Amino acid sequence: MSKQHQPGPGTQAVWAGEEKNLWWGATQVPVVHSVAFGYPDVDVWRDVALGRTPGHIYGRNTNPTVAAFENKVRILENAEASTSFASGMAAISNILFTLLSPGDRVVSVKDTYGGTNKVFLEFLPRFQVKVELCDTGNHEKIEAEIAKGCRILYLETPTNPTLKVVDIARLAKAAHQAGAIVVADNTFATPINQNPLALGADLVLHSATKYLGGHADALGGVVCGSKGLVEKIYHFREITGAALDPMAAYLLLRGMKTLHLRIRQQNESAGKIARFLAAQPEVSQVFYPGLESHQHHDVARRQMRGFGGMLSFMLKGGFDAVREFLPRLRYAHLAANLGAVETIAGPPATTSHVECTAEERAAMGIPEGLIRYSVGIEETEDLIADLQQALKK
Repeated sequence: MSKQHQPGPGTQAVWAGEEKNLWWGATQVPVVHSVAFGYPDVDVWRDVALGRTPGHIYGRNTNPTVAAFENKVRILENAEASTSFASGMAAISNILFTLLSPGDRVVSVKDTYGGTNKVFLEFLPRFQVKVELCDTGNHEKIEAEIAKGCRILYLETPTNPTLKVVDIARLAKAAHQAGAIVVADNTFATPINQNPLALGADLVLHSATKYLGGHADALGGVVCGSKGLVEKIYHFREITGAALDPMAAYLLLRGMKTLHLRIRQQNESAGKIARFLAAQPEVSQVFYPGLESHQHHDVARRQMRGFGGMLSFMLKGGFDAVREFLPRLRYAHLAANLGAVETIAGPPATTSHVECTAEERAAMGIPEGLIRYSVGIEETEDLIADLQQALKK
């Protein structure tokens, strides 16, 4: 007997998680703006409130539109459960503050996203949580630090903004041997290119603001994983209040309908642009995991289905060259965002690591002369021509 056909991620991005919410024959999930949900029967109301019966009580806890978004991401990540947040940083901070207690130890890498790094270096130590940040490419050092004791191994791959890649399966194995929980930020890769849970991670998170939404018009975050872990995080979030707004959830749902198409185009364009930039005399270095010259290309090829739409590169001349180059781009917003249909460019000093000092960025291995380039869905040839004219001037 043949196995039942399983839909691919492109089909799931369009259909998954919506069927139960297509009320009155609607073909799109409606936006439910109601803060509260009423019940004529107190016993039914209580059963819903206690989780015995499906339903909604209060918008800070759950909402039908939000639930549809959560379910779509859960299916794409092949997870047991998921919950959402008001932003990507809300997801990250809620996960960490839910699972950590005074005296616990976190092991991570140095060049995570700037907001994440601030949580590690500024906030967690105030609660007597120890944090060890390792060189991203040094897997032996990371494994040695895990073995010393670890409550959470926090991974980001590819990293923001230097596009480094860590071996999720290898490090997850070491973490589980030490009894640690493995958390992976999958924002750059998306579920189309990479599924950390399948590689051994316990939790996978996204800043849904970026590629999931894809249109730079809605903030959101989401985490997927085992039911037990997600329920703990959901409880912390429902009490502390960083709930996803239903209108934002609707926009993220709508954006996800084209996720696989956008990622397909962005994967292709980013690879061609990275190769073009690597051949330019004005460029000293290109960071893109799809390049054979990338220090972690073998790992990326093993655990990713596509190399993503993000790249970064260094101009000869440092920050002065960056200051001259960026305003010359015609087809790029100079803005602190990524993952949108439009190309977006900027230095870490004004984007991913604006919260950090130049010294802190240097300690994380992030040069001041770096440009982060989020490839949009424009024609590849037009983006290359735009970069070319900006370089030549």
